[in-house]
Amino acid sequence: MNSNRPRFALFGNVYQTKKNQYVAAIIRKLQAMEVQICVEEEFGDFIQRELGVDLSSCGRFCTCNQERADLAISIGGDGTFLGTAAKVGTLGIPILGINTGRLGFLADVSPDCIDSSLEALYAGDYIVEERKALAVEKDGVLSAFYPYALNEVVVLKHDNSSLIEIKTFVNDHYLTNYLADGLIISTPTGSTGYSLSVGGPILVPQSGTFCLSPIAPHSLSVRPVVIRDDVEIRLEVKSRSHNFLLSSDGKSESLPDTTVISVRRAPHTIKVIKINHKHFFETLRDKMMWGADQRN
Repeated sequence: MNSNRPRFALFGNVYQTKKNQYVAAIIRKLQAMEVQICVEEEFGDFIQRELGVDLSSCGRFCTCNQERADLAISIGGDGTFLGTAAKVGTLGIPILGINTGRLGFLADVSPDCIDSSLEALYAGDYIVEERKALAVEKDGVLSAFYPYALNEVVVLKHDNSSLIEIKTFVNDHYLTNYLADGLIISTPTGSTGYSLSVGGPILVPQSGTFCLSPIAPHSLSVRPVVIRDDVEIRLEVKSRSHNFLLSSDGKSESLPDTTVISVRRAPHTIKVIKINHKHFFETLRDKMMWGADQRN
């Protein structure tokens, strides 16, 4: 292969076959454009086994070897995009999201625009938005289990336990002791996800803020709080079951309630490719269907 040709790495959903029906067409298009193609190892094994996709002309991409690519293409929904960001975000590789899932705030290229979007990608006709991420520490040490989150970090009670107490500090200043099912710490990117579903506000991507949104708080006076993103948030959890769940972008682990959680802005950003230069407000109107009711 000519090393001067751009190298595109493909990532995708490894659980739902229907979300990968466009993979073969994407590979054929990239081959016609004469770019180097590599496929993330687990995803490659899945589409070969389940869909019979011919990957003989493609290389393999292994994040454990700190491999490089010029661009990453995430094929699926926003969950797949988050998984891709977890694998290549620290490498600084820009990511394009092709939406074969549902809503798609991050993966916003629709299947009927795949060819034109890949052509624009090859021609360099796109912009890169840098999105802030979160870094998670447990007892002062960066978590080995999904240490970074693009959308949100969540502290949750176990399914069969009662409410948990979450004593919360911002830069060592005591905020409050949440008595709730959990607490979401959301980036602007994640503010249209889990946080929004519990009544959190929508944050503009470049606003330089995070949001703390309680989940089913015991007191109705407890509301989401928006803070600057240059602070450290410390959480001390107490639970009758003596454990709780810590989730980073949907990946959860159980921890004893003696564990102190610290969350701050990650040292890197996630580079998100936007093909059509669509403004965030336009995306909001489209995805949230604002104005769809013509009676307003």
